[in-house]
Amino acid sequence: MSTPTTEETTPTTNANLDAAVTAVAGEVSRTDGKSSLLLAFNGAVLAGLSSVADKDLPLPTKVFGGAAVLALGAAAVLLLLVVRPRLSGADRASFPYWAQLDEDAIRDCMQGDSRAARIRVLSSLAVRKFVHLRRAVDLSLAALALLALAAVGTAL
Repeated sequence: MSTPTTEETTPTTNANLDAAVTAVAGEVSRTDGKSSLLLAFNGAVLAGLSSVADKDLPLPTKVFGGAAVLALGAAAVLLLLVVRPRLSGADRASFPYWAQLDEDAIRDCMQGDSRAARIRVLSSLAVRKFVHLRRAVDLSLAALALLALAAVGTAL
Protein backbone atom coordinates (compact mmCIF):
# COMPACT_ATOMS: atom_id res chain seq x y z
CA MET A 1 0.00 0.00 0.00
CA SER A 2 1.49 3.32 -1.02
CA THR A 3 1.41 6.52 0.99
CA PRO A 4 -0.76 9.22 -0.58
CA THR A 5 1.26 11.96 -2.28
CA THR A 6 0.31 15.57 -2.84
CA GLU A 7 -1.41 14.46 -6.03
CA GLU A 8 -3.34 11.48 -4.62
CA THR A 9 -5.06 11.91 -1.27
CA THR A 10 -7.84 9.99 0.39
CA PRO A 11 -11.25 11.57 0.97
CA THR A 12 -10.50 11.61 4.71
CA THR A 13 -7.19 13.39 4.17
CA ASN A 14 -8.90 15.92 1.88
CA ALA A 15 -11.55 16.63 4.50
CA ASN A 16 -8.94 16.92 7.26
CA LEU A 17 -6.78 19.30 5.19
CA ASP A 18 -9.79 21.48 4.38
CA ALA A 19 -10.86 21.53 8.04
CA ALA A 20 -7.35 22.38 9.21
CA VAL A 21 -6.99 25.29 6.76
CA THR A 22 -10.34 26.67 7.93
CA ALA A 23 -9.52 26.18 11.62
CA VAL A 24 -6.10 27.82 11.46
CA ALA A 25 -7.38 30.74 9.37
CA GLY A 26 -10.07 31.22 12.03
CA GLU A 27 -7.44 31.30 14.77
CA VAL A 28 -5.53 34.03 12.94
CA SER A 29 -8.74 36.08 12.69
CA ARG A 30 -9.46 35.58 16.39
CA THR A 31 -6.09 37.06 17.36
CA ASP A 32 -6.80 40.20 15.37
CA GLY A 33 -10.18 40.69 17.05
CA LYS A 34 -8.82 40.11 20.54
CA SER A 35 -5.91 42.44 19.88
CA SER A 36 -8.23 45.20 18.72
CA LEU A 37 -10.29 44.94 21.90
CA LEU A 38 -7.19 44.98 24.10
CA LEU A 39 -5.75 47.95 22.20
CA ALA A 40 -8.96 49.87 22.85
CA PHE A 41 -8.90 48.91 26.54
CA ASN A 42 -5.24 49.87 26.97
CA GLY A 43 -5.82 53.12 25.09
CA ALA A 44 -8.74 54.00 27.37
CA VAL A 45 -6.67 53.29 30.49
CA LEU A 46 -3.77 55.35 29.14
CA ALA A 47 -6.16 58.20 28.30
CA GLY A 48 -7.54 58.07 31.84
CA LEU A 49 -4.04 58.10 33.29
CA SER A 50 -3.11 61.14 31.22
CA SER A 51 -5.82 63.09 33.04
CA VAL A 52 -3.92 62.74 36.34
CA ALA A 53 -0.43 63.23 34.92
CA ASP A 54 -0.24 66.86 36.02
CA LYS A 55 -1.55 66.25 39.54
CA ASP A 56 0.65 66.45 42.61
CA LEU A 57 0.65 62.81 43.71
CA PRO A 58 2.64 60.95 46.37
CA LEU A 59 5.95 59.45 45.19
CA PRO A 60 4.79 55.78 45.44
CA THR A 61 1.77 56.61 43.32
CA LYS A 62 3.96 58.26 40.68
CA VAL A 63 6.38 55.32 40.66
CA PHE A 64 3.68 52.64 40.38
CA GLY A 65 1.70 54.75 37.92
CA GLY A 66 4.76 55.31 35.75
CA ALA A 67 5.53 51.59 35.77
CA ALA A 68 1.91 50.89 34.79
CA VAL A 69 2.18 53.32 31.86
CA LEU A 70 5.36 51.57 30.69
CA ALA A 71 3.67 48.16 30.94
CA LEU A 72 0.63 49.40 29.01
CA GLY A 73 2.89 50.93 26.38
CA ALA A 74 4.79 47.66 25.96
CA ALA A 75 1.49 45.78 25.75
CA ALA A 76 0.28 48.18 23.06
CA VAL A 77 3.44 47.57 21.03
CA LEU A 78 2.90 43.79 21.22
CA LEU A 79 -0.74 44.20 20.21
CA LEU A 80 0.24 46.34 17.26
CA LEU A 81 2.66 43.59 16.20
CA VAL A 82 -0.24 41.13 16.30
CA VAL A 83 -2.35 43.17 13.88
CA ARG A 84 0.60 44.26 11.72
CA PRO A 85 0.30 42.60 8.30
CA ARG A 86 2.97 40.05 7.41
CA LEU A 87 3.79 40.56 3.77
CA SER A 88 6.82 38.34 3.32
CA GLY A 89 6.72 36.46 0.05
CA ALA A 90 9.26 33.91 1.24
CA ASP A 91 6.78 31.03 1.49
CA ARG A 92 4.97 29.63 -1.53
CA ALA A 93 1.59 29.23 0.15
CA SER A 94 0.37 32.78 0.65
CA PHE A 95 -0.87 35.76 -1.30
CA PRO A 96 2.31 37.87 -0.88
CA TYR A 97 4.22 35.19 -2.81
CA TRP A 98 1.50 34.91 -5.45
CA ALA A 99 1.49 38.70 -5.87
CA GLN A 100 5.04 38.46 -7.21
CA LEU A 101 4.10 35.98 -9.95
CA ASP A 102 2.61 36.35 -13.38
CA GLU A 103 -0.59 34.53 -14.36
CA ASP A 104 1.19 31.48 -15.81
CA ALA A 105 3.34 31.03 -12.70
CA ILE A 106 0.22 31.29 -10.52
CA ARG A 107 -1.47 28.57 -12.59
CA ASP A 108 1.64 26.40 -12.16
CA CYS A 109 1.48 26.90 -8.37
CA MET A 110 -2.15 25.80 -8.37
CA GLN A 111 -1.36 22.46 -10.05
CA GLY A 112 -0.39 20.78 -6.78
CA ASP A 113 -2.14 20.52 -3.44
CA SER A 114 -0.77 23.37 -1.33
CA ARG A 115 -3.09 22.94 1.65
CA ALA A 116 -0.41 21.36 3.86
CA ALA A 117 1.97 24.25 3.12
CA ARG A 118 -0.84 26.73 3.78
CA ILE A 119 -1.58 25.05 7.11
CA ARG A 120 2.11 25.30 8.04
CA VAL A 121 2.33 28.99 7.09
CA LEU A 122 -0.92 29.93 8.82
CA SER A 123 -0.05 27.90 11.91
CA SER A 124 3.31 29.59 12.37
CA LEU A 125 1.62 32.96 11.88
CA ALA A 126 -1.09 32.10 14.42
CA VAL A 127 1.42 30.89 17.00
CA ARG A 128 3.46 34.08 16.67
CA LYS A 129 0.33 36.22 17.01
CA PHE A 130 -0.89 34.27 20.06
CA VAL A 131 2.51 34.57 21.76
CA HIS A 132 2.42 38.37 21.33
CA LEU A 133 -1.20 38.44 22.46
CA ARG A 134 -0.44 36.38 25.57
CA ARG A 135 2.48 38.63 26.52
CA ALA A 136 0.34 41.73 25.97
CA VAL A 137 -2.37 40.33 28.25
CA ASP A 138 0.25 39.56 30.90
CA LEU A 139 1.60 43.12 30.67
CA SER A 140 -1.91 44.58 30.83
CA LEU A 141 -2.64 42.55 33.97
CA ALA A 142 0.65 43.68 35.50
CA ALA A 143 -0.27 47.29 34.69
CA LEU A 144 -3.62 46.86 36.44
CA ALA A 145 -1.86 45.48 39.52
CA LEU A 146 0.55 48.43 39.44
CA LEU A 147 -2.39 50.83 39.15
CA ALA A 148 -3.98 49.20 42.19
CA LEU A 149 -0.74 49.77 44.10
CA ALA A 150 -0.68 53.37 42.86
CA ALA A 151 -4.23 53.84 44.14
CA VAL A 152 -3.20 52.45 47.53
CA GLY A 153 -0.27 54.89 47.53
CA THR A 154 -2.73 57.75 47.01
CA ALA A 155 -4.88 56.61 49.93
CA LEU A 156 -1.94 56.56 52.34
